[in-house]
Amino acid sequence: MPNYNNMGKNLTKRAEDYSKWYNELVVKADLAENSAVRGCMVIKPYGYAIWEKMQAELDRMFKETGHQNAYFPLFVPKSLFEAEEKNAEGFAKECAVVTHYRLENDPDKPGKLRVDPKAKLEEELVVRPTSEAVIWNTYKNWIQSYRDLPILINQWANVVRWEMRTRLFLRTAEFLWQEGHTAHATKQEALEEAQQMNQVYTDFAQNFMAIPVIQGTKTESERFAGAEQTYCIEALMQDGKALQAGTSHFLGQNFAEAFDVKFMTSEGSQEYVWATSWGVSTRLMGALIMTHSDDQGLVLPPHLAPYQVVIVPIYKSDVQFRDISSVADSVMKSLTARGISVKYDNRTTQRPGAKFAQHELQGVPLRIAIGPKDLENGTVELARRDTLTKETINLEQIASKTEQLISEIQKALYANALDFRDKHMTPADNFEDFKNILESKGGFVLAHWDGTLETEQKIKELTKATIRCIPMNAPNEVGKCVFSGASSKRRVLFAKAY
Repeated sequence: MPNYNNMGKNLTKRAEDYSKWYNELVVKADLAENSAVRGCMVIKPYGYAIWEKMQAELDRMFKETGHQNAYFPLFVPKSLFEAEEKNAEGFAKECAVVTHYRLENDPDKPGKLRVDPKAKLEEELVVRPTSEAVIWNTYKNWIQSYRDLPILINQWANVVRWEMRTRLFLRTAEFLWQEGHTAHATKQEALEEAQQMNQVYTDFAQNFMAIPVIQGTKTESERFAGAEQTYCIEALMQDGKALQAGTSHFLGQNFAEAFDVKFMTSEGSQEYVWATSWGVSTRLMGALIMTHSDDQGLVLPPHLAPYQVVIVPIYKSDVQFRDISSVADSVMKSLTARGISVKYDNRTTQRPGAKFAQHELQGVPLRIAIGPKDLENGTVELARRDTLTKETINLEQIASKTEQLISEIQKALYANALDFRDKHMTPADNFEDFKNILESKGGFVLAHWDGTLETEQKIKELTKATIRCIPMNAPNEVGKCVFSGASSKRRVLFAKAY
């Protein structure tokens, strides 16, 4: 167990080096660490508990919208992977490939192993960077008639994308995610599915993660490889950089055509199936950290905290510990009865100060301290992690007050993040202002764009800013492109991004 004394105080300040602050916090808060495998991470129990909370809520939302979970192979035969050309080209440079199936003793190096040259696979296997290929090859066997549609499948899985520059949670060679893959009889039904899942992600981000997001569509160059349209949600981190928090793709009939997936309509004709795919990953952990946390450590929204309340006893004798534990047990029962998750930190190996430091660093929303004077007065000390404020309340009030504060904290975190986002959403009408905003203020820049790939790439080359999305329901506003001066119908959202 790490020594948490002064850990939060030893964190690099965000204003000094945001990247270093983030990396230190992930490790010191016991969320994750780098593994022996280049670019891969070990998600530690506390970090995985947060991911499990995310999984549980998303899984519930998926099932409420009619989806079922399944599981598909990790390995994709190279010929299947190549079937949809745009998808294959889009992921080719990130693929890990299995070429052999066995090792043998190395005759030249005792005690060492080498690849058995006789064990070369007849067909190379791609370690999935995404599962469209293997899933649509499977759907071909599942779909014959309109009666077999729609198919609404989600899988929780790991994927591998051989990233060269990695950062815990934000970009790793292997990561965890969910990927939905649906098949439909009509274009309209598939479009509605893609839009519905984008809304599900929006609801999750805002109501559970307390992160305000902007819904939009990607430009052609930023779309998922093989998609006709990509819907997305974009969030803004504290350092003024954007983070793509979820995507949903309308795939048209591209994968159905590539894998020859047809169905018989009710009129008796044969047509290709319409498709969607959609996903979010452990990158959401990075978003959660960078949206709310502070110089003291992690700040978690109560809806996703592994436990919402921690109780810390303060005592000098075994008798005091026994009496405080009795009160703590009563408090735990009253909180649990209201659906509040609570942990009693009764470790005898750590002093109260070390426990306070740990739970502050790990972002536990509320802390209850009970000492000898509290036993005499029938009180407890209640501390909020988000504001770092404390108050003493009567034991009789603890359940109702805790319930009230959990709701307040969840709303306050969202409100603070929304205020920050709105203050860092700035219009720009010329390229000099555009560049100045990016360098001096950061955040989202609302600017006109002429719709050409050439302009989009030139702006990225000169500023490192990309078009994060074309905001949904953005009002038509005739103007001139911030770079080329050509006519434009609406503003789009630019930002530097993770």
